[in-house]
Amino acid sequence: GGVAKTLIRHLIRWVAAKEHAGAAADVLHAILDTEISPELVPARDGRIQSTEATVGPYALNDFFLFYLSRFGLKPSKVAYLAHQAWKDPSSGAWPVGTPHDERIAYGLPEIKAWLRKFLIRFFQTSQFKRSALPNGPKVVTGGSLSPRGDWRAPSDASARVWLDELEANTPDA
Repeated sequence: GGVAKTLIRHLIRWVAAKEHAGAAADVLHAILDTEISPELVPARDGRIQSTEATVGPYALNDFFLFYLSRFGLKPSKVAYLAHQAWKDPSSGAWPVGTPHDERIAYGLPEIKAWLRKFLIRFFQTSQFKRSALPNGPKVVTGGSLSPRGDWRAPSDASARVWLDELEANTPDA
């Protein structure tokens, strides 16, 4: 759909903090404390599979998606902006209620590696999933990739031009 995973977490945290949340606040906090896992994969040895360990931090993915799809920025510019946003967790402002352990720094090499993975998934391997979404409303601007929104892309696209731009214009350190 059209609502970013990081926005959902902030909304859940916001609702849980409200007085009228009552007993639901405990359930909402339990949801926030649960690792997000893909496709209902069963736990192995008591540990569930981590989506973020596979696809990268949701905060970075949502950032990449927003600046690529909403503003059409080149991957190297997105990497630069992400580095400015996450190079020092003590600078800048965080959304109200963001726990300190979620205020993470990312270096440029790490950002570049996750962006490379994002570009492959976004442009090359996942468009067919978006093309098959059922009808529904457009919820937010920027980052909405459903066929009911503004995004149009072929299901068999290649990420090569985006990856080449990232490699050519983003330093490794």
